[in-house]
Amino acid sequence: MIARIWHGRTAVEDYEAYTEFMKERAIPDYRSTPGFVRLVFLRSIREGAAHFTLITFWESLEAIKSFAGEEYEKAKYYPEDKDFLLEFEETVTHHQVFAEA
Repeated sequence: MIARIWHGRTAVEDYEAYTEFMKERAIPDYRSTPGFVRLVFLRSIREGAAHFTLITFWESLEAIKSFAGEEYEKAKYYPEDKDFLLEFEETVTHHQVFAEA
């Protein structure tokens, strides 16, 4: 299994709105992709901004490519993200999951 980790940042006043957007738009998109296993969405407010970390779990690299495209190390964004995000980080990180408890 492979974990894909993305980070984004919004203004504090967009904390709840972006949370709802991700629940309504992004999570169903992930769930509909063959090879998707599960996700964990984390959020916090620190240093004057709202931070979002998304960890998705996939069966294989091919499953990630079916979601993100051949350039799978690039972050995938939705058109609506421009209404919320303070910047667009170019890449995500991938890690092999070797144990779970």
